[in-house]
Order: sequence, then C-alpha cells, then structure tokens
Amino acid sequence: MRYPIRNIVYEKIKQSNTLTDSELSSVLAKEGIDLNLPEINKILLDLEIYGLLKVSWIAKDKRRIELIK
Repeated sequence: MRYPIRNIVYEKIKQSNTLTDSELSSVLAKEGIDLNLPEINKILLDLEIYGLLKVSWIAKDKRRIELIK
C-alpha cells in the first residue's frame, strides 16, 4: 500500500519542525520522491488549509515552512 504524497511530505516536515522549501525538496529527493515546484506548492497549500503548517516568505524566492502546534 502506498501512502498519499501529502502524508509523506507532512511527516518530513514534522521530523524537522522548521525548514525551507529548498531543504524540503532535497529531503524528498533523498527519499526518491521527485516533485516539481507546482506539486510542492499544491501540497503545502493543502496542508496549510488543513491548519497543519504555516508557510511564510523569508526572501524573494525562499519560504519558511513550520508546523503549527
């Protein structure tokens, strides 16, 4: 059985509490999960709507992803 990619992304964020979008991409790539930027954005938006995390801009092209406790 394969877990939904949204759950896998959430678990990776949960392990580190706070990370940037580029760090998330590299962590997923190490696990063999190849996602492009629009797919990551969609997953992050879904998780933010569910109230599980917060995404904020820290630079022009860099975002900070953190869990909501």
